[in-house]
Amino acid sequence: MLWQDKHAALTFMSLLLLLWQEAAPIEVPEDPKIQQDLKQPPTIMKQSVKNYIVDPRDNIIIECEAKGNPVPTFSWRRNGKFFNIGKDPRVTMRKRSGTLEIGFRSGGRPEDYEGEYQCFATNDFGVSLSNKILLRVSKAPLWPKEVLEPVSVTEGSPLVLPCNPPPGLPPPFTFWMDSNMSPIPQDKRVSMGLNGDLYFSNVLAQDANTDYSCKARFLFTHTIQEKNPYKLKVQTKEPYNDTSYNASEPHGDRKVAESTPTFLSPSGSESSKMVLRDEQLLLECIAAGLPTPIIKWFKKGGELPGQKVKFENFNKTLKIVSVSEEDAGEYVCMANNHLGTIRHSIFVQVKAAPYWLVKPSDQVLAPEETGRLICRANGNPKPHIEWLVNGQPIESSPTNPNRQVLGDTIIFRSVQIGSSAVYQCNASNEHGYLLANAFVNVLDLPPRMLGPKNQLIKVIKNNRTFLDCPFFGSPLPELRWFKNGQGSGLDGGQYRVYINGTLEIKRAQAEDEGTYTCVASSILGKAENQVRLEVKEPTRIIQAPEHQSAIRGSTARFTCRVTSDPSLPVSVAWMKDDKPLYLGWRLKKDDESLSIPNVNEGDEGTYTCTVKSEIDQLSASARLTVLEVATLNPSVSSALLPARPDPPMDLDLSDPAARSVRLTWIPGKDHRSPITEFLVQFEEDRWEPGRWQNLSSYPGDLNSVILQLAPFVNYQFRVIAINSVGQSDPSRPSPRYKTTGAAPDAIPKGLRGWGSRKDNMEITWEPLLDLERNGPNLHYIVWWRRKDVEEEWNNVTILGAKHVVHNTEIYVPYEIKIQARNEFGAGPESNMVIGYSGEDKPTDAPTDLRVSKVDSTKVIIHWNPVDLNSVQGEFKEYRLYYWRESSQVPGLVVIKEKKVKGFYSTTVKPSGMLSDLVPYSNYKMFMVVANNRFESQPSNTVEFTTKEGVPDAPRFFKINRRSLDTIHLEWAKPLEPNGILTGYQLKYQTVNGSKVGPFQLETFFPNVTEFFLRVPDRSSRYKFFLSALTQVGKGEDYAEESPHFTNEAYIDQVDIATQGWFIGLMCAIALIILILLIVCFIKRSRGGKYPVRDKKDLPLDAVDQKDQDGSFDYHSDEDNKPLQGSQTSLDGNVKESDDSLVDYGEGGDGQFNEDGSFIGQYTVKKDKDETEGNESSEATSPVNAIYSLG
Repeated sequence: MLWQDKHAALTFMSLLLLLWQEAAPIEVPEDPKIQQDLKQPPTIMKQSVKNYIVDPRDNIIIECEAKGNPVPTFSWRRNGKFFNIGKDPRVTMRKRSGTLEIGFRSGGRPEDYEGEYQCFATNDFGVSLSNKILLRVSKAPLWPKEVLEPVSVTEGSPLVLPCNPPPGLPPPFTFWMDSNMSPIPQDKRVSMGLNGDLYFSNVLAQDANTDYSCKARFLFTHTIQEKNPYKLKVQTKEPYNDTSYNASEPHGDRKVAESTPTFLSPSGSESSKMVLRDEQLLLECIAAGLPTPIIKWFKKGGELPGQKVKFENFNKTLKIVSVSEEDAGEYVCMANNHLGTIRHSIFVQVKAAPYWLVKPSDQVLAPEETGRLICRANGNPKPHIEWLVNGQPIESSPTNPNRQVLGDTIIFRSVQIGSSAVYQCNASNEHGYLLANAFVNVLDLPPRMLGPKNQLIKVIKNNRTFLDCPFFGSPLPELRWFKNGQGSGLDGGQYRVYINGTLEIKRAQAEDEGTYTCVASSILGKAENQVRLEVKEPTRIIQAPEHQSAIRGSTARFTCRVTSDPSLPVSVAWMKDDKPLYLGWRLKKDDESLSIPNVNEGDEGTYTCTVKSEIDQLSASARLTVLEVATLNPSVSSALLPARPDPPMDLDLSDPAARSVRLTWIPGKDHRSPITEFLVQFEEDRWEPGRWQNLSSYPGDLNSVILQLAPFVNYQFRVIAINSVGQSDPSRPSPRYKTTGAAPDAIPKGLRGWGSRKDNMEITWEPLLDLERNGPNLHYIVWWRRKDVEEEWNNVTILGAKHVVHNTEIYVPYEIKIQARNEFGAGPESNMVIGYSGEDKPTDAPTDLRVSKVDSTKVIIHWNPVDLNSVQGEFKEYRLYYWRESSQVPGLVVIKEKKVKGFYSTTVKPSGMLSDLVPYSNYKMFMVVANNRFESQPSNTVEFTTKEGVPDAPRFFKINRRSLDTIHLEWAKPLEPNGILTGYQLKYQTVNGSKVGPFQLETFFPNVTEFFLRVPDRSSRYKFFLSALTQVGKGEDYAEESPHFTNEAYIDQVDIATQGWFIGLMCAIALIILILLIVCFIKRSRGGKYPVRDKKDLPLDAVDQKDQDGSFDYHSDEDNKPLQGSQTSLDGNVKESDDSLVDYGEGGDGQFNEDGSFIGQYTVKKDKDETEGNESSEATSPVNAIYSLG
């Protein structure tokens, strides 16, 4: 027997330890694509209620809707047997649904279909069950025929008129009426009981004037049935005249015998009542007597729950809604009049149908993962838990070695594909049952991206930025981010990657622009998505609107000048007093301002300009104050802008109390901006003299307030006024006001107990604040005692904030509490907290450390656990130290960096996964067990070798040079080959805007690190993807794009310079330039400048140019033009020809200078209009220049 108890305890402990280890189930996103492709067991989505009452006049519809993939099929059981729907022509099942519809157009009785129904939804992965639905047909039976004799009763006696309505389904609602269909008036003397009977505490003579009929209303059929009416005969000892009835004297002058109270319902001195949890409790006491007794209620041993209790029916009924266990007990109703008092005790028992503590939930697990289903329910009596799998008892289902049932929990270990199923938990007791379905879906799904593809995100510079990358896969993939398709994963520093795949950039800068790629990978594959990030300059208001005052009738103008990122269009909107501004015909708005002409009183208010771009928004406000013309000189009115208010004055204290005082002040001038708030500050001279602190703030329309104060403080106060412009200067301080002392109100915070050494426990807390002391001589009383050991409290009085308990055992729990005290008394005690004494070094170390399932980047580790008592402290984790000893790649040097990973596991056979290992490497590791302060001795050291993997991206990849038809590519080996390199793979394609060409593929040997690519079209751009190869496969791509031809820095221009036609053209251009230079030189040396001031005065032509020294240059712009049809003679004469020189002059006579040169403009008649606009002083050709030298 002892061995069995010990075995049960060990089994229970094993359960607790196992529950610590399992991995969290996979959460399947509500993505339509995932849900469409996800294979999933059926889930019941909709079903009829357990107790289902139907109207016999309608068709019967029993609902059962379920989802799953594949779409479930449905079947039904009726009264525990298969219900063959196809054989009953009245029963049909809706398409793609399990809902039954039973019709009676062709005959049949609804009562024939009463019974218990249960729906089964089935697909390839399991069976889900509905509740057992009890179907019943509503009934409204007729009232039994009966002949009622008149009821004779003596005046003053009690009377009960029974109703006894026919039993309907659901039960009918009863009420009493007379033959005129008027309700029977009810009061504390006459009322209807919970059972429908009509009770008279005492009968009056006038009660005989009415007949009494009980009515029953049936809810489903909406019919009312009535009982034959009762007629009363009231026997009186003296004649009764109904015209003399007086409500205050119901018996008039007649003498009617009075009686002490007696109970009509319930009978006897005590009774009992059972009610279910969460239902409604109704207790009733109806008493007879004359005068009519008064009913009162109370509960023995406690008070009635005030928030839940209601008294009805003139205090005769006590009603408690939503009953709970604490409502059980003895309830006493007391009836009394002036003749006596009686009591009746009702003993209430609260039972409970099963209710959920932990309802089992669906589990989605990856292969080899661990999970659990928990079904925990409570009730009174304690419910029985039964497990089913796919609708069959789990005991009779096929054995599953990966499944273990432990009472209300099922543990799943190393689940496998094909073990998906739906599990049912049935919790039942004598008052009802609960049924829950929960599927375990073992899912292997390659990584998949869920968000939109190639998203463009625009953010404001220096803002915190999040790039989302929703993904899913089973097992849960590992996600890494890359920028511009290269480099290692982004995490740390400026970047942070969240578990949901989101990448955070803490402060976005211009250099953060680019294309970000998120890659989700697992053993089943990988998926990736890209996000393009653009960083924009923030929108700024560089000239905000300013407060201003304007005279009525003048024009006001608010300026709102904005600067923003050139690529972001912005809009400016105006508001007045936080409402959109209607411009109408009078107000005018442009890009930078708002003008308000002809200002009037309605224009006064606060104007806000709101600037909004695609990605940011900001606003600025200013107030417009409208001034009357008569009140101010127009020359100075524009200068009277709103200003800060004056400080409040004449602070006064009144109504002193222990912890409050009234403060009154006179507000200062508001300076054209209403005061919106008063800030009250205080200074005290005991703890921090001279330091003003905020006490509270009040609306601007108050100037007298009651201040709530702390005890034992010598206060003085000051007030600051606040308007839209700013704060006033502080007022002058008030007189001092000293509050009286009191016991502390506050409980010290942060109470904890911990060991700084293995044989002590330090108890520490946060001392009370100065204003929480409430009096002098503050000290603390600390209590402590061993937990779970019957011993008295130890206590000590401390002035500081720490106490050390010495000579403790190693890591034992203590109960601790604290209380603050001062000269005025003790404050409240704190809640009890649990502290622990000090820890010591663990005595045992993990053993038999070993590995299994070694992959290229991860390995499963196993070890034998330690006895938790040997940890000598709080078990923190098993801590694995591991390091990369060497690489199997020849010649590759590694850094032996020791890393650590923790495993929290308290199972009997613990294991864990070590990931993020470097492929093709030799590793060493050992393990320790750790508490909060110490580690144990190391376990055995284990060596293992990871398998070969795919290589990292090449260390660099760049375009060194580009000529017209060649691109030179160069790269370096990966830093981590992760195996023996077998070569490189280069994929490339042409890129033309958004259009891309087909991929071309090149492969290289592992010793090749460059490649010359000949391109047929020099204007084409190329995008390259280079990856290294091992026997396992292709590694990460390193992406690079060639620069555009026009921006190319490597264009070689030797080809064009060596062409013959190009050399000849350059020589001809050089010769022409040389000839022009010679002609210009000769012309300059032959021409002369003649000072005119020393000569006789001669008329100057309008085109003569004055030189800087006062001389004039007589060479006209036309001097170099050739004369058509004539040639200059050596002796200065002109040879006659068809063209006379006179014909070419401006006037009739030509003028000659002293050297014989001709003064004037040579202009060809027929080209005059064309040549007048030409003012070039250069010869048009070498030949014409020679002609002009004569």
